[in-house]
Amino acid sequence: MKSHAAIIPSPSGRAVGASEERPKSLRVRPTAPEGADEGLGDRAIFETLTPAGFAPLASLSPEGEGIHATNPFPIPGSCQLRGDYRLCAADYSVQQDYRRYTEADQALWRRLYARQAQLIERYAAPEFVAGVAALDMADAIPHFDRANLMLARATGWQLVAVPGLIPNEVFFEHLARRRFPVSVWLRREDEFDYLVEPDIFHDFFGHVPLLSNPVFADYLQHYGEQGRIAIGLDAVEPMSRLYWYMVEFGLINTPKGLRAFGAGILSSGGETVYCIASPQPHRIGFDVERVMRTAYRIDAYQQTYFVLDSFEQLFAQTRGDLRELLQRVREQPAIPATQTRDGDRIIAP
Repeated sequence: MKSHAAIIPSPSGRAVGASEERPKSLRVRPTAPEGADEGLGDRAIFETLTPAGFAPLASLSPEGEGIHATNPFPIPGSCQLRGDYRLCAADYSVQQDYRRYTEADQALWRRLYARQAQLIERYAAPEFVAGVAALDMADAIPHFDRANLMLARATGWQLVAVPGLIPNEVFFEHLARRRFPVSVWLRREDEFDYLVEPDIFHDFFGHVPLLSNPVFADYLQHYGEQGRIAIGLDAVEPMSRLYWYMVEFGLINTPKGLRAFGAGILSSGGETVYCIASPQPHRIGFDVERVMRTAYRIDAYQQTYFVLDSFEQLFAQTRGDLRELLQRVREQPAIPATQTRDGDRIIAP
């Protein structure tokens, strides 16, 4: 998951949560769903790689096949991880060396921020908008230590600089300790609309604002605790779906209508608009077991979004020990992302 989904082997050899019609290559040009308005723009697509903020993924091929020799841990395919892992600690943390950001990096950050800032007032949850304002990140790439002062006062969370993708078990451990991993590098200019691995803009702009919300912050810590348990149960797949559909692509009802709070949505110019305005995708009222059973697409905008009534609802349905639920869902067939089912509460856009 990291704004990193970490990657672990799966007994079935397929990506956790990936659709049956997955792309063959690691780097995928993102496209809008068939018939969608192409003017909505592209979003970053993370094929077999996900961020410490993205849902955890399993290997797409037998363990060890196609592993790049220089990668610090096994990942599917032959892609070399982009981050510099030479100086990371045992928990994959590094220092944020702010001197390495160039003026071109800072200018690119400002452009990325400006694009999303003009959208979030209309399309983002008010808790997210408030978090963005509190972080004061419009003019420059954020200093993690400064953000940590605000987060410590608000919810007790801290940001941990990491070189990029990290293993699932490390990611879950950080979350359980109220530590959110954030990549230190920024995308290139030619990756403005899409990139393979999650960067600091996805991680910081997309994920960090909601860490200042007490209910969501408590939920994410509990998610990390349950993620550690899921690894032992061989049930990371249901947890990855929960992360994908909530932390990355979640919607919420507000007095002003549907709004987005997922980082994968709100760091993307195109999907920020599409998830709220398009008549195409299904929008289904949140039910934790339904979410855990639903496969997702990684090569296009989402075909299904799940909608919360409140962040308290998310925490209430996932509070406590999830062992029984995880074991039950693990044995059930996945529900395709294109399907609605009897009992689904369909939400009008």
